Amino acid sequence: MDNAPFASSPATLVDKPIATVLVVDDTPENLTLMGSLLREHFVVKVANHGEKALKIAQSDTPPDLILLDIMMPQMDGYEVCRRLKASAATRDIPVIFLTARSDTDDERNGLALGAVDYITKPISPPILLARVNTHLALKATADFLRDKSAYLEREVALRTLEVQAIQDVTIMAMTSLAETRDNETGNHIRRTQLYVKTLAERLRHHPRFEQVLNDRMIELLYKSAPLHDIGKIGIPDRILLKPGKLTVEEFEVMKTHTTLGRNAIDEAERRLGMRVAFLSVSKEIAYSHQEKWDGSGYPQGLQGDAIPVSARLMAVADVYDALISKRVYKPAFSHDQAAGTIVRGKGTHFDPDMVDAFVDIAEDFRSIAQKYPDPG
Repeated sequence: MDNAPFASSPATLVDKPIATVLVVDDTPENLTLMGSLLREHFVVKVANHGEKALKIAQSDTPPDLILLDIMMPQMDGYEVCRRLKASAATRDIPVIFLTARSDTDDERNGLALGAVDYITKPISPPILLARVNTHLALKATADFLRDKSAYLEREVALRTLEVQAIQDVTIMAMTSLAETRDNETGNHIRRTQLYVKTLAERLRHHPRFEQVLNDRMIELLYKSAPLHDIGKIGIPDRILLKPGKLTVEEFEVMKTHTTLGRNAIDEAERRLGMRVAFLSVSKEIAYSHQEKWDGSGYPQGLQGDAIPVSARLMAVADVYDALISKRVYKPAFSHDQAAGTIVRGKGTHFDPDMVDAFVDIAEDFRSIAQKYPDPG
């Protein structure tokens, strides 16, 4: 135990007891002396052994600084400091070793454990108070910066959520506008979103797709899928709502919905003045979801891997849902009939590996369709 006395009388340092100092020493006389020195300036707590010190430090009202003796029975000051610095709850409390041990190695060991200072006895009260005040000021600054950082992190998280919400509302607003011009329902949009996400998750570890279908891309696909038919806003009612089969000329007009959709999203991005990931994916889907694996689709007649992955996924989802849905020009197909059509389109309409993945999770498609049926 360290029993060296003070060298001189205390000196004034602070104006009011705004901080709490914990004094840890197994000698009652030292606790009394330190208390008489510090109580004029701080709230003082005392502990006569290491376990009690740790308990106080880990309480709901931890100290702002700890003055820690080294030579104590059972648990010495080094071990107390080691435990304080190992806990997230106490590691930011500054520790000053206060000891009669003046060897350089002792000081080096104490600082290496994370102590902010090392004061040897006999103690000069003005020097002790000056160092305590300095480290309390440093801690106050560090606490402010940590709080500021935490505040900024919360603000960034909040703004990120707001941006995401704006994106979602924008997508839903544009999609709802498209729905007012078409016979398709909101549940078609919801179903195709889920089909695309489910199929992408099935393929994420496939060698051909693992570099593309990461968590971020799957989220973008999910957000972007509702805009796949946004271009239908520009198709005349006489064609878009025609109950019978379209003529060749009418079908050529209908095919332009892919280009119209791409152009509308492109213009929105241009006005924004920056590239936005979900809009880029939305453009791919809107423009290329009618392309076919064998090159017989539109608008560009792309073939195979030249078709964006996002558009190939949407092609499977969109065709499946169109088949199981009732339209003015056709009855609804059963799940088995729709799945059979997808399988027959392997290697011609659809990416073969995507069809294989669809077969593996076809029941998931059926479940989604049953959960979100069209009204009536």
